[in-house]
Amino acid sequence: MAYKPEPAGLELRLVAAQRLKSVLDGDNFIPLRATDLADGRDRALANRLITTALRRHGQLNFIIHALLKKGMPGKSGTFEAILRLSLTQLIFLPDLGAHSALFLAVEATKRDPRARHLSSLINAVLRNAQANSAKFGMLSDDLLIPETFGDTWLQAYGEEAIDAFSDALLAGAALDLTLKSDDSKLIDTLGANRVMADTVRIEQRDRSVEALPGFTEGSWWVQDAASSIPARLLGLEPGDCVLDLCAAPGGKTAQLVKAGYAVTALDADAKRMGRLQENLARLHYSAKTIVGDAGNFAPNMLYKGVLLDAPCSATGTFRRHPEIIWHRSVGDVAGRVRLQRSLLTNAFRCLDRGGVLIYCVCSLEPAEGEEQVDWALPSLPGLKLWPVTSDEMTGLESAVTGNGLVRTHPGMMPGGHPGGMDGFFVARFRRSEIG
Repeated sequence: MAYKPEPAGLELRLVAAQRLKSVLDGDNFIPLRATDLADGRDRALANRLITTALRRHGQLNFIIHALLKKGMPGKSGTFEAILRLSLTQLIFLPDLGAHSALFLAVEATKRDPRARHLSSLINAVLRNAQANSAKFGMLSDDLLIPETFGDTWLQAYGEEAIDAFSDALLAGAALDLTLKSDDSKLIDTLGANRVMADTVRIEQRDRSVEALPGFTEGSWWVQDAASSIPARLLGLEPGDCVLDLCAAPGGKTAQLVKAGYAVTALDADAKRMGRLQENLARLHYSAKTIVGDAGNFAPNMLYKGVLLDAPCSATGTFRRHPEIIWHRSVGDVAGRVRLQRSLLTNAFRCLDRGGVLIYCVCSLEPAEGEEQVDWALPSLPGLKLWPVTSDEMTGLESAVTGNGLVRTHPGMMPGGHPGGMDGFFVARFRRSEIG
């Protein structure tokens, strides 16, 4: 019997479905790499399908509810992932063609032993979707943000900001870099724009990060504009000893080294700490590194500065990880609030009198930001708020609140540049000389 090749595009669909299924099951999305799909064009298309499906997750929920009257079949393997990818192509990426969406969906379903009995169902559902594609394509952007966070965000940021959140979710994130030195020629070669301080932004790129100019030489590191803010606010003298808690993968550590501080970086995850060390080595930077628990770390000296980038819900990163806002629950946030208070308490213990403590989270939740300041000030005697001023936030003055905290969100445009930024909260404290 002659060999019959697999239909064109089927491997792409199968690999994409497996990756999307893992995200639906609770994993964070990791873009497909060459080891997953060798062909670069197929890989780019598969990643486009997955990321669009994740960004449109709320709208797809509505569509699937309308089309599957009996709900999602149980124990059906990759059926849901294949369905979501195919609906994404039919409704939100029509340039990819309707015929291939239907044909490859059926073929991919047949290849999964746990889903093959549903091949007729997926064909019928997708044909129904195709007939109603114009209606489904006009769904409200209100569906993009889950109710879990929508009401809280509306109250905290206002309706105009929430509309900007939806736009930012669909647009995704540009690539921000922190430069080791102000090199105009390198910025031009990168095709980047200055954003704020030593942060530049590449809005469109056709190469991997590793292939960009200056990577091998260690001329920059990847760091969102919002994430670059906390380390700049420490305000200490070169040579001062600084502790970076929960430091991996090391973007803020690199900033602290660049500023001339004597840096100790600590993280509980040995693998992530290894990545931090690799990143510093590429940059030709050095810092003392410790694998340890930030909640009970007991140093033999006190530090002039402590930076705590605390574990959090990470809801502020939804431009790059849209699955985050669907994975997180109110209970998840409450658990992280408790952890953050434990870490803040120990960060305070590590801080010398007169020293500076920076607390930050990549979260949009007031419970993990502003409300933690309300807790810390009466709970940690001798800790006082050191307000951030708008002069320290040139290009992003609107992020400074009335009481000197920093609150960024995805609708903000650092330096007036489009592309948004991560949601971040930053508070700066001093420990009194006496307490």
